[in-house]
Amino acid sequence: MALATRTDRPPSLIGSVWRSTVGKKAVMAVTGMIMLAYLVAHVVGNLKVFFGAGEFNHYGHWIRTVGEPFLHYEWFLWIARAALGTAVVLHGVAAYQLSRRDLAARPQNYAGTRGKKGRRASYATRTMRWGGVILGLFIVWHVLDLTTLTVNPNAEEGRPYENLVASLDRPAVTAFYIAAMLALGLHIRHGFWSAAQTLGANSPRRDRALKFLANALALVLTCGFIAVPVGVLTGVVS
Repeated sequence: MALATRTDRPPSLIGSVWRSTVGKKAVMAVTGMIMLAYLVAHVVGNLKVFFGAGEFNHYGHWIRTVGEPFLHYEWFLWIARAALGTAVVLHGVAAYQLSRRDLAARPQNYAGTRGKKGRRASYATRTMRWGGVILGLFIVWHVLDLTTLTVNPNAEEGRPYENLVASLDRPAVTAFYIAAMLALGLHIRHGFWSAAQTLGANSPRRDRALKFLANALALVLTCGFIAVPVGVLTGVVS
């Protein structure tokens, strides 16, 4: 008698983690921290625009030569872009899937029975969802505007300072940029605290410090990014 062969394979550890709610929250927390580290470095680089075209253009050239001669020209930049892009995609997919699960699990009479705490949680959730959508659209625009130079008609290759000024000299672009940075601040404020809880960093003793750090990071990064378009609008950067 022929023995039946078993074709079902046990799920992999990575697959099991990804399919679980806890796993998706962990992925969001880790990728969120990766993106936060990038944002800190990015805002520091952006603020060099206030030191003039020479300083900012030199920074734009330097970041393309990091790792030379071991790495070729722009290799580090493309590695960083690939890592950041992967983090953004994983973060967005996990957020979307968790949102769908939350909506599917929510009882129909939730709106009529929730209390003050529930209303706060719902407000934070909606803020994160819509903020994430705004930021996703902004990232696509930002890449097309200042990386590929596709939607920046006055851009020239190798002139990051002039390209930035040309981009933010358009009122509609500046308004979109500022709106996206405000959404980013709210996203960081709530996301940092959520990530700390997911990764187990919070405790009754550390909660106040973590909340202060979340607020401080959100405020500093938002102000730092918004300072650039304000500088262009006021003529400080031109």
